This record gives sequence, C-alpha cells and structure tokens, in this order.
Amino acid sequence: MQIKKLHSWNLSYSQAITLQKDLAPKVQVIELKNQPKIIAGLDCALSKDGQRIVAAAVVLKLPDTTVVAAQPTRACEIVETTSAARKVPLPYISGLLSFREAPACIAAVEKLKTCPDLFIVDGQGIAHPRRLGLAAHLGLFLDKPTIGCAKSRLTGAFEQPPPEKGTYTLLKDKDKVIGAVVRTRTNIKPVFVSVGNKCLLKDAVKIVLDCAIKYRLPEPTRLAHQQVTRLRLKT
Repeated sequence: MQIKKLHSWNLSYSQAITLQKDLAPKVQVIELKNQPKIIAGLDCALSKDGQRIVAAAVVLKLPDTTVVAAQPTRACEIVETTSAARKVPLPYISGLLSFREAPACIAAVEKLKTCPDLFIVDGQGIAHPRRLGLAAHLGLFLDKPTIGCAKSRLTGAFEQPPPEKGTYTLLKDKDKVIGAVVRTRTNIKPVFVSVGNKCLLKDAVKIVLDCAIKYRLPEPTRLAHQQVTRLRLKT
C-alpha cells in the first residue's frame, strides 16, 4: 500500500519535539465513513540483543456482526502477516516513542499486499502530551483511519470505568477529552483508547470493543504482539 513520506527520521531530540508540534494539528478527528471489515494490528518489540526494533502487522477480516452476536468467541480470519526489523534509531525517551518504533512499523506495512480499512496500533493516538503518539504519527504516514489502543496511560486523568465489559470513562487532559478508558473484559484491567487519525473517539471505542472478542486486547494487536514476541527472540 502507498505510504506518505512526511519526513526523515534522522532528527535530534529538540527537532523531534518541534516536528510533533507541527504534525499534531494535521491529525483528522472526523467521523469514520464506513464500517471497517479488514483491520490491521501493529505492534513492536525490542530485539533480544537490544539493537533492533521488530514490528509486526497482522491483517484480519472481522467476522460478520450477526455471527458474532450468536457466537461471541468466533475468531477473526487472518488475511496476512508481515514483519520488519530496523536498527534502534535513538534511546528511549518518554513522549518520543514513535521515533523509535514507527520506522519498523512502516517497513512492515509496506510489505502488505492487502490494503486494510483501518489500523489499530499498540500505543497512544492523541492521548499524548503533544497529541502525537505512535498511532497518531503512523496515522499521518498511512493516511488511513487509525486507532491507538495502549495497555497503560501516558498522560491525562480518568476515573476507573465500571467492572463490566463495554463500559468506559473519558481520559482528559484538564478539560480536553483525549481518549477513553475502556473495559474490554469484565473485571479485567481496561485499555486506553484514543484517536490516531480519521475517526472519532466513539468510532475508536466501538471498534476496539468489536475486536476484543475473547481477550483484553483487540485481536489485531493481540496477534501482532504474539508475532513480535516470537520474532524478537530470533532477531
């Protein structure tokens, strides 16, 4: 699939922060036009030797919603899986994760023969101090609806959602809503969902819940996580 070439990755710390501030207003928080049927999950991991970032893209076809209602644990169909590894470009710096992980993610997406309707990224979207987490940064490169679904909070304040699956509360930075804290399984820790690009928060929450068929994580990123966990030991 075609990917925009927005900038190089050879940047200093201060240049990266300036770039985030410049790119953040370009994120489109708009209503999702069509219900996605083909969804890709993206996840990354540091190689065992600490020298490379390994990324995996797993493309799934969602089961028919009427079938899911009758069989809630029905699995998604895996359409395609790709992976890529890139040298670690800079040390870990809070708030600049995308500059470590995005190049490997983009390399994995470039190998896809399928063009997904939407991407779910294991990371933050606009729930980020400068509103440009990994999912939002990738969303601009991919120019596709993109959702951030992170396992933990990076910034913002929230109240715990009720314990039942499907409940959520809003994640706020002062008075601004930047995401949602979503319970994907009853009595299990919530995930942190935010817009990456070209969708609304309500779209992102619904899709994450639709994809969290059996586990805490939505299937696309759960399977991508499994893939990079295997690959990092070999890279």
